[in-house]
Amino acid sequence: MEFQATLFGAPVDTVPDAASPGSPPLGELGTTVERTPLTRGAWVDVRPGWVRDADAVLAAMLDGVPWRAERREMYDRVVDVPRLVATYQEGDPLPHPILTLARDALSAHYHPELGEPFVTAGCCYYRDGRDSVAWHGDTFGRGRSHDTMVAIVSLGDPRRLALRPRGGGHAIGFTMGHGDLLVMGGSCQRTWEHAVPKVAHAGPRVSVQFRPRGVF
Repeated sequence: MEFQATLFGAPVDTVPDAASPGSPPLGELGTTVERTPLTRGAWVDVRPGWVRDADAVLAAMLDGVPWRAERREMYDRVVDVPRLVATYQEGDPLPHPILTLARDALSAHYHPELGEPFVTAGCCYYRDGRDSVAWHGDTFGRGRSHDTMVAIVSLGDPRRLALRPRGGGHAIGFTMGHGDLLVMGGSCQRTWEHAVPKVAHAGPRVSVQFRPRGVF
């Protein structure tokens, strides 16, 4: 799908920390991050407009990432996973230098709580509103038994990240826009589930999920 930068987000002068010549590629964290406590020790942090040059990062990822399609067994048949994916393991060069800066900034900001750096990056390409991800938590590896964090940078068309308590309960949602940051922390992966629902109409979106070692 063709990428058209003007489709995403508000005009530059209305976006928080919008880029200007010579400005840093990322906004501040610190007090600009808003935390929403959930139940059972889970929480979500949101920082709108964190990636200032989001157009450049998205364009580079759409063109340069080796996206792959996956198939998954579901009930009695094998179906296409409704999105494209790419994975960058620890030590792999990331597809844009701003993402390296983002990973390092997140590692520094969250180290007092997390106690370790973010080292991997899982990428999802939602081509249109038909692409989605079902309810799940990152509960393979250490995420199954330990509190951890997953930091998501969203690039492209806004999409809703929905969350609900495991076992049932009221669902909430956060609309992630072009360049926004959302971090799920505390017990979120173990005690809550998250999903990106299908929508009637949406343009391309890339989600970059930074994780610590052993969480996937």
